[in-house]
Amino acid sequence: MAAEKIGANVPRGDFDFERRPESDQHFENALRKARDGDRLSVADAIELLTTGSERPGIDPERKEAVLEAADHRRREVVGEDVTVVANLNNNVTTACDTGCLFCNFKDSAEQFRADCPDDHPGFTKTPAQSREIVTKALKRGIYEVTSVSGLHPAFALDDDHRAVLETSEKDGLNYRSPESYTTDPGTYVEQIEAMAVDGVHVHSLTPEEAAHARRGTDWEYQTVYRRLAEAGLDSVPGTAAEILVDEVRDVICPAKIDTGEWLAAMEAAADVGLDVTSTIMYGHVENEAHRALHLKRVRELQGRTGAITEFVPLSFIHPDTPLAENGMVDSGASRVEDELMIAVSRLFLDNVKHIQSSWVKYGDEFGLKLLSCGADDFMGTILSEEITARAGGEFGQYRSFADYSELIRSIGRTPVERSTDYRQREPVRGDPPGPRLGPNADGTPLIE
Repeated sequence: MAAEKIGANVPRGDFDFERRPESDQHFENALRKARDGDRLSVADAIELLTTGSERPGIDPERKEAVLEAADHRRREVVGEDVTVVANLNNNVTTACDTGCLFCNFKDSAEQFRADCPDDHPGFTKTPAQSREIVTKALKRGIYEVTSVSGLHPAFALDDDHRAVLETSEKDGLNYRSPESYTTDPGTYVEQIEAMAVDGVHVHSLTPEEAAHARRGTDWEYQTVYRRLAEAGLDSVPGTAAEILVDEVRDVICPAKIDTGEWLAAMEAAADVGLDVTSTIMYGHVENEAHRALHLKRVRELQGRTGAITEFVPLSFIHPDTPLAENGMVDSGASRVEDELMIAVSRLFLDNVKHIQSSWVKYGDEFGLKLLSCGADDFMGTILSEEITARAGGEFGQYRSFADYSELIRSIGRTPVERSTDYRQREPVRGDPPGPRLGPNADGTPLIE
């Protein structure tokens, strides 16, 4: 008798997508290829993500076989270390009018106008405030500052870009002069310069933000990222990827750049010498065929650039998002879907060395479980995490090295501090342990 099936691999919601979770491959063939280390196709990935597309639901025995293959591959590729980074999240502003249906981080930019009541929950930080925040965290031992922000209408790349925006007669630029707002966010260059304190690694400017930083011009993405690198940018977060299939993006984020633009921005960042990360946000309206095609596009991007340091699966947090409020979804991904997403990412992305398990998305217990499904990185200390929290996330906003050491050792693995690019590594040690790789780190606990 076939094993009882759990979960579901049917299209989510009532969307007439062209791509369906179907293939002409067979699960057993796809699993054999995965075990043998052969390069997987999109059809293979669909079979592994669905544990067989011929029937709905997830087969528990087949799922375990996929997880075992991924964990074996993880041991072959990276061994038993679990890496973490000492970092700070400094999101500059929640002002954004893009209207993504999966997001509850943003606040309507109109609320930030100087002539509007200042009674909204959002925030905008000046460059001086960003510098103060990073300076304080640097003294505590962080290695990296991550900054991902809303698309504030007053943001421009630099003074030259602002001059273009101020005189442009083009429609739809989403620009308004800083004087219109209670708080001036400055320019992207000013914010990067402010955060580039004493050698801290600055990880910022997603492809979506890069598009905002060139709007109204004919500048290439290389121009944007080269200017930001001169200002102190060290690497680029590959967020805003969501699902790299336009029929899904047209539903969940129609005002965002399309798949081709996201890929072009990532290639441009790599072209000017910046490392990048990559992500997928899954568990909303997409299906397994979309997830498989997303993985293919990330693998191809890595083949062209070699710049991707890690892949980060991000499970959709649904409760306080427009998708849920509008009745378009009633849940996020199931736990078996999370396990399979991590596992198939490890098996499919044969040219991306590191796969992250996000404790912010998955929590401690399940996040640790995913470290046995193919993941080898357990994210960072964060110190602040507004985006997931505002969407209804439940798993906290910071993490100490003592927590990391206890959690990782509890599953028989070795906790290792890493740099953003994974090129520097240091065993987590001390009593209590603290970071050692940051410019001012000396092993003192980051969080008391």
